[in-house]
Amino acid sequence: MIAAQAKLVYHLNKYYQEKCQSRKAAISKTIREVCKVVSDVLKEVEVQEPRFISSLNEMDNRFEGLEVISPTEFELSDGRKRSMSLWVEFITASGYLSARKIRSRFQTLVAQAVDKCSYRDVVKMVSDTSEVKLRIRDRYIVQITPAFKCTGIWPRSAAHWPLPHIPWPGPNRVAEVKAEGFNLLSKECYSLNGKQSSAESDAWVLQFGEAENRLLLGGCRKKCLSVLKTLRDRHLELPGTPLNNYHMKTLVSYECEKHPRESDWDENNLGDRLNGILLQLISCLQCRRCPHYFLPTLDLFQGKPHSALENAAKQTWRLAREILTNPKSLEKL
Repeated sequence: MIAAQAKLVYHLNKYYQEKCQSRKAAISKTIREVCKVVSDVLKEVEVQEPRFISSLNEMDNRFEGLEVISPTEFELSDGRKRSMSLWVEFITASGYLSARKIRSRFQTLVAQAVDKCSYRDVVKMVSDTSEVKLRIRDRYIVQITPAFKCTGIWPRSAAHWPLPHIPWPGPNRVAEVKAEGFNLLSKECYSLNGKQSSAESDAWVLQFGEAENRLLLGGCRKKCLSVLKTLRDRHLELPGTPLNNYHMKTLVSYECEKHPRESDWDENNLGDRLNGILLQLISCLQCRRCPHYFLPTLDLFQGKPHSALENAAKQTWRLAREILTNPKSLEKL
């Protein structure tokens, strides 16, 4: 057993060095190219409306607020806006700041900025959505989402976390995660019937990107996530897009709860952790439910076609079986 485990870890590390690192390098190059264009568009927006701040912050080779959905699809939610109190004309009759109204204003400004910016020959607005989406060089899609950053507070809807009977991540890390806070995003959100009421369209979506990143520090957690993202990009980019990188990130967090000791995340346990996550992914796909880590009543598979989820379950099972029974197959995966 130990020999088989060591063999799998050896091939996973090789996979990480060869495939994952080249994926990271390619995506970093794409992000730089995409961010040049987006930055130019947002500068133009800020000229028209100074309450939208345009500068993109780069830290440790990462652009703050930028999420990689897939190698060609990105989402930017920059939470550095002028104070909420300055947006009085977007407050609803019931006294709430309307996500829909702010997004509608932002969409109008971005459409004008696209026509004026110096990259206007290579960037176009995606028109069939209320989201603000840009198509760049006919290859990349970037969704730009108006957001407000809420640092140092924790939302009531996530107050149950961490669960009292689970020792991970420990009080110090919990305090760090809660201090990161969350973002409020202006995005389309649908109720269970797939339609959106006017109250829901005025509501803001909670996002925990920085808090989630902090949870995955230490051990082989980030390496495990990197392998999962690479496998997804290469083998699970399927019709109906049932799976994205965020599903993988969510399942790594759940695996951390199941294996709370730091020693469970030593490098020599990488194979076991990866197998556990792939099996959990198959189970979620078969049950057609993947609960959000901090907001478990929210299903991350909501709205995905059942046939796409079934197909993804079969493909994931093939992948898991191949890796488990023949670790050398990672050379070709």
